[in-house]
Amino acid sequence: MIHFLNLIRWKNLLMIALVQILIRYALLLPFNETQGVTTTLSPLAFAILVLATLCIAAAGYIINDIYDIDTDKVNKPNKVIIDKYISEKEGYTYFMILNVIGVGLGFYLSHLVNYSSLFIVFFMSSALLYIYSTALKQMFLIGNIVVSIVVALSILVVGIFELIPSMMSLNNISNMLFLEIIRDYAIFAFLINLVREVIKDIEDINGDHKVGMQTMPIVLGRDRANKIAFVLSLIPLFAVVYYIVTSLYKQQILVGYFLVFVVAPLIYITIKIFSAGQRSHYKHISLMLKLVMLTGMLSICIYPFILK
Repeated sequence: MIHFLNLIRWKNLLMIALVQILIRYALLLPFNETQGVTTTLSPLAFAILVLATLCIAAAGYIINDIYDIDTDKVNKPNKVIIDKYISEKEGYTYFMILNVIGVGLGFYLSHLVNYSSLFIVFFMSSALLYIYSTALKQMFLIGNIVVSIVVALSILVVGIFELIPSMMSLNNISNMLFLEIIRDYAIFAFLINLVREVIKDIEDINGDHKVGMQTMPIVLGRDRANKIAFVLSLIPLFAVVYYIVTSLYKQQILVGYFLVFVVAPLIYITIKIFSAGQRSHYKHISLMLKLVMLTGMLSICIYPFILK
């Protein structure tokens, strides 16, 4: 069981679930009365949304590991699971089962809210993760962008299913405001994950080169890729600062939180990227980016105290 849990990256799945739960229970439901926010999903329907997202994400991790067997044997031999603890055939079986459950639940949920077209969110996420692992991951930057889009979708999907159906039927303007907040968090997740994907490519350059991938550090060289990663890391930093100045300047608690737990770590990360040169450096930067993603998302908890 422990090997299966590690295969589906249970810690990452917990983070996805946590963010979705925070969006519903800390950002949306507290403002049903004070801000006039109208949500669509019942507690059970929301649980189905979370489960569908987690199943699709877990399936994506599995298919990625199946196609990364050779590179993982070089880059992280101690963490190889496929063909060591779980056979490739079993991996494919788990991948199919989780995908069918995830996409099936998404299909059911889209019909439950009477917007069958919303099913495309789950189908597209599943398809993109499969195409990413089988083809796009080997391509220059495209794979990094695609997987970052899927990460952003895991956040945006809550707003899509909770706010859009009721917004369409009731013409609720308040819902649009909160949908924009969720959109901004999704953009933040996209930018942070994009930087992290590039950093991971630099970290895994040896194994990727061995199997003939065409990732950015392989095509341009480690030094140039490092400079691009540095420039990319400035984008979320400037974006957060711009967001603070234009949208949060009246909310001192949020401003203080973002400066301490998001902006300061991002500055530290950009400095570390600029001077990085060893695999251990990139591993540390990757971990820091994951922590910034978490602290950024945890800021959602503050909204009930400032928007009354």
